[in-house]
Amino acid sequence: IAWQTINAVRHPQSRRFTRGFLVVTPGIPIRDRLRVLQPNDPDSYYRSRDLVPTDMASELGKARIVITNYHAFMRRETMSLTKGSRALLQGHGPKIDTSETEGQMLQRVMPELMGTKGVMVLNDEAHHCYREKPDSADESEEGDLTGDARKEAEQNSEAARVWLTGIEVVQRRLGLKRVIDLSATPFFLSGSGYAEGTLFGWVASDFSLMDAIECGIVKLPRVPVADNIPGNEMPTYRELWKHIGPKMPKKGLKAVGNLDPEAALPIELKSALEALYGHYEQVFQQWEAQDDIEVPPCFIVVCNNTATSKVVYDYISGYERELPDGTASFRNGRLRLFRNFGDDGEALARPRTLLIDSRQLESGDSLDPNFRTAASDEIERFRREIIERGGTSQDAQSLSDEDLLREVMNTVGKPGRLGGDTRCVVSVAMLTEGWDANTVTHVLGVRAFGTQLLCEQVVGRALRRQSYDLNEQGLFETEYADVFGVPFDFNAEPVIAKPKPPKPTVHVHAVSLERDACEIRFPRVAGYRAELPDDRLDAHFTEDSTLRLTPEFTGPTHTRGEGVIGEGVDFDRADAGDTRRSTVVYHLTRYLLRTKWCDEQGQPRLHLFGQLKRITERWLDEHLVCEGGTSPSQLLYMSFADQACERITTAIVEAECTGGGAVTASLDPFSPVGTTRDVNFTTSKQLKW
Repeated sequence: IAWQTINAVRHPQSRRFTRGFLVVTPGIPIRDRLRVLQPNDPDSYYRSRDLVPTDMASELGKARIVITNYHAFMRRETMSLTKGSRALLQGHGPKIDTSETEGQMLQRVMPELMGTKGVMVLNDEAHHCYREKPDSADESEEGDLTGDARKEAEQNSEAARVWLTGIEVVQRRLGLKRVIDLSATPFFLSGSGYAEGTLFGWVASDFSLMDAIECGIVKLPRVPVADNIPGNEMPTYRELWKHIGPKMPKKGLKAVGNLDPEAALPIELKSALEALYGHYEQVFQQWEAQDDIEVPPCFIVVCNNTATSKVVYDYISGYERELPDGTASFRNGRLRLFRNFGDDGEALARPRTLLIDSRQLESGDSLDPNFRTAASDEIERFRREIIERGGTSQDAQSLSDEDLLREVMNTVGKPGRLGGDTRCVVSVAMLTEGWDANTVTHVLGVRAFGTQLLCEQVVGRALRRQSYDLNEQGLFETEYADVFGVPFDFNAEPVIAKPKPPKPTVHVHAVSLERDACEIRFPRVAGYRAELPDDRLDAHFTEDSTLRLTPEFTGPTHTRGEGVIGEGVDFDRADAGDTRRSTVVYHLTRYLLRTKWCDEQGQPRLHLFGQLKRITERWLDEHLVCEGGTSPSQLLYMSFADQACERITTAIVEAECTGGGAVTASLDPFSPVGTTRDVNFTTSKQLKW
């Protein structure tokens, strides 16, 4: 975005660049997370990662960026009509079309881009966006799907159709500059007509999850490998759904209603919950022993439908039921650290366990009013952030419960935010992507996992590392994610390492508004330059002026080659010792003059050639050391010539400074002035000051 925008502004007649960008995501959580792509966002990546020099910031601000979820491409009704009213208006005539036109849909979704010709589209989690296998092709590569698998395949197919159709509308109306797909799992999903897990044909780069695990840049997932049940080819908790699937609710919450957790949950699922929770308690105590760690570890449960998620949620956190006689029956959660109720049955103001599914977010279910009261500070902070992102005070004050619930989800594991105290999240398929909390330590899968693709998606929610600090050996500390119920398969040998709680972190940042008066501005010095004379040069050589050429530094000077059979041959440097010393001096002096001694117009100061040649000869005699068959002729290579010239120039500057010459500071040409207003980082160092 930065590259395209700045080039488009500076070359407005060029067709290679664009200032219009459409970022499409599969859901609201990811859409909200990608606010950092807006240049004016408080957490803008362009600023926090120093992507753009300050003198180009105004040009970057001319980018037109629309971030939306693909659902926005669905045509909405322009007129609300009941079935009877529609039939009355239609009569015996043609069917009445009350849905949006393509132009109206684009005007609603991306009004900022309507005047832009040539839009660049960035598809995030792009494995949802593909063209189905055409009917004219061979028969579908997928097997016969039934039940939940068939329903999921239909949903995938519909999502892909809506997403791709929306982009095609943009192509017809505005024209597309380029479409870039981004996904950690670039495979066809079920419902595409291709075998699920088939790699997209247009993949340009792929770095697999196993590569990331082996490189140590993610947590190490631990899965069950043995149990005390004889005869099992696979441990029970490795393929949990195989044992409990027939006993679980087949339909959603709307169809089956509230179930009794004690009766509805199979014993294998209860045992899995208790076993995994027992280890969670140990991790929780380790984290709690660290006084400076402000957030708890997170336990996530991924379920197959809303009925399962609700009954698991009730079993974990507690629930109330109304009896036939009108009285209420209360049962506290079976997992103590995840209870949302106190011992007296009073609901906790800030829930420890969160139930997340599309039904709750879209139906308008209300949160406990006490939650708003207990989290008033965090809610107020969220309101201020909305205003900073360009919203109005009215927008900030009219937050719905769904907005707050979504914010809780996006801030799990972040101290001082709405989701900072969340310990357990029970979800349907929402956690397969777009949720990147780094405090997840335990995962329980309560659904079918037909392919390794889905296993990777779910396990991936737990693999973001808590800390990237290096230990004494210069390596990452081992971090684990314990996984039950997900038949994730990998062939890496286990490495036993004692689990360590994450280091406490502190967010260091400038406190705006109330402490703006304390701002400190300072010059950003890129280096120092000695004002050298134009008449007479001298050099002060030291031990640091010596350049030592060795085979380890320059490469082998003698190599033996042999085939499978036959006589071997020795390879020696052909030019070793053949280049005359005067030739080396001449070429090195010329290179020194052209790279280090030019005037303001970039022209070499030819009148200094004789003095530089004399200093170069002296350096060759006193400070060039050749060992192991190396020779001065290797200084004709640019990389070695650069190092030689750097040492010679440093010696000349040293002599001038010792003699009282002037030294001036060179400021950063892109950002000459720094300010404490830009300080914003997280540290785990023990010494805070």
